[in-house]
Amino acid sequence: MIKNLISFLSVFSLFSLGIILLIDMVIMPAYIRQGEGRYMVNVIGKSLKHSKKLLSSEGYRNLVSDTLYTGIYEPGTIVDQYPAPNTLVKEGRTVRLKIAHPEKMVAIPDLIGRSLRSAELALNQNGLEVDTVYQEYNSDVPSGNVTWQYPKGGDYLNRGMGVHLTISLGVPPNFFQVPNVFGLSKKKAEKDLLKAGFKIGKIYYRQNEDLIPYTVLDQSIPAETVLEEPAIVDLTVSVLDMQDIFNQMIDK
Repeated sequence: MIKNLISFLSVFSLFSLGIILLIDMVIMPAYIRQGEGRYMVNVIGKSLKHSKKLLSSEGYRNLVSDTLYTGIYEPGTIVDQYPAPNTLVKEGRTVRLKIAHPEKMVAIPDLIGRSLRSAELALNQNGLEVDTVYQEYNSDVPSGNVTWQYPKGGDYLNRGMGVHLTISLGVPPNFFQVPNVFGLSKKKAEKDLLKAGFKIGKIYYRQNEDLIPYTVLDQSIPAETVLEEPAIVDLTVSVLDMQDIFNQMIDK
């Protein structure tokens, strides 16, 4: 009797273990896989029209949810998708797509007369950059400032594009440019003229009670004039009282 009971329990245990293994290894995996769907197709790099057809044929819906302004991809090309390719996705799932659009055009700032650093900052603020920098002698634009740009200010370029610039080297070699000494003291004006290679000519005086005495009021050769050889520059300076000048001349 006991032996029969033991045999029955052994058979029952083996049968139960078999049922458990069958459920765990066959029935449950099959049940779970029923809801897993299929592997997501890859539509990155494909046109929107083709991607919609492909996703629809696989049983998925689609939605353009984001835009990338770029010059790398052709307009209308899919640049990203979610869910990602090759992941298991249930049928009927909506696939979100990021599509490429042409880059936005931005206005080019007017850079003429600016320093190179100022021009770089202005371009960077607009999403542009400096492409090529040329140099030339230019008497009308201070050394280091922009004399020419292409494209010109007010035109439009795609973001990330570059602008060509020409930078002034200042006055050409072997030329002399008259400095602007208006408003300087007589002493400072004479120093600047001598440093630029010019000679000091006659000093004229004009009574002016609103300015500090010996302030330069005029110069005989206009400022910024470029000459092939140095010249003599006369100055007119202010005084409070012309009588002082007469007294100085008499004392001499």
